[in-house]
Amino acid sequence: MTPPKKRLRPSGGEADVSIIMPVHNASCWLDECLQAILQQDFTGSMELSVYDDASTDDSRQVVQRWRERLEARGISVVTSFHESAQPRGVGYAKNKAISQSCGKYLCFQDADDIMLPERVRLQYEACLLHPNSLVGCRVQRLPEGSTERYTRWINAITQDQLITQVYTSHGPTIVMPTWFCSRNLFLKVGPFDEGGKGVPEDLIFFYQSLRQGGGLSRVDQCLLVYRYHEQAATHSVTEETIWKLRVDFLQERVLSQWDGFTIWNAGKQGRKLYRCLSPTNQKKVCHLHGSKLSVTWTTTRSGKAFTHMRNPQKYQNQKSQFCTTKMPLPPSSSVLNWT
Repeated sequence: MTPPKKRLRPSGGEADVSIIMPVHNASCWLDECLQAILQQDFTGSMELSVYDDASTDDSRQVVQRWRERLEARGISVVTSFHESAQPRGVGYAKNKAISQSCGKYLCFQDADDIMLPERVRLQYEACLLHPNSLVGCRVQRLPEGSTERYTRWINAITQDQLITQVYTSHGPTIVMPTWFCSRNLFLKVGPFDEGGKGVPEDLIFFYQSLRQGGGLSRVDQCLLVYRYHEQAATHSVTEETIWKLRVDFLQERVLSQWDGFTIWNAGKQGRKLYRCLSPTNQKKVCHLHGSKLSVTWTTTRSGKAFTHMRNPQKYQNQKSQFCTTKMPLPPSSSVLNWT
């Protein structure tokens, strides 16, 4: 099926959607990526904003070869680059691509991924309903079967869990390659951290969006082929970097509001969590539970302390390594699982 012809934005005008694409040595994937952009069924005005971060392959030439075909379909193309000896990082390249773009909405696209034909249209429609939210989608992993557990989590997480698991997941509950948002939200939250290699600019932005009151939403349809390969920038981010950001955010947004809490099933990870807490939050830990899967919490009434215990059987099949429980914990409350 031939995609509908799109209209070019007026000179100096504003596009409905800017596709934001940082590029670094991506020539082997760009043809598939750009072909997919060409085939979008979105009928509003759209532009592609590419910033090349010191590629040493022919990425810039590949993008230029596609310019005429894209513009023939009404997709305007904006490109720029730098030729420093070293790349300045994904955050820097994203910021540059955004600053040279003009769309009211931003669709983030990695150069090694492939968007399905309805991606821009469906996420645009969702973003109109949720203008203060990061909007994601489900994905298909390529090669098939790679990072199977992670892919299953991306696609199975519920709308409620997009929020409840922000403290416990190993990254944003809406994965960065699927992000779509309004420019107003980006300007309110951003820009991306430009620390370069090893800096999880997506997780930093994600947490900052939540601090600013931003929401999270997802189109429950697969709209992106998400490629896994050893050259991906995400591999430069260490587990310790992610761990520190997670613990700091948990302390800031949750533990600072609690009078005390229990770390239960506290093995190696639980003890590590305790060591990484601030002295103030360490003093709030009333119990380190190391064996049986039970929950304890403490309440204070009229100056007297009461300890409660229960056996949360519904959590017995979960593979959490430790949890924190709010105090006081109402009987209907769920436990925050930290893995």
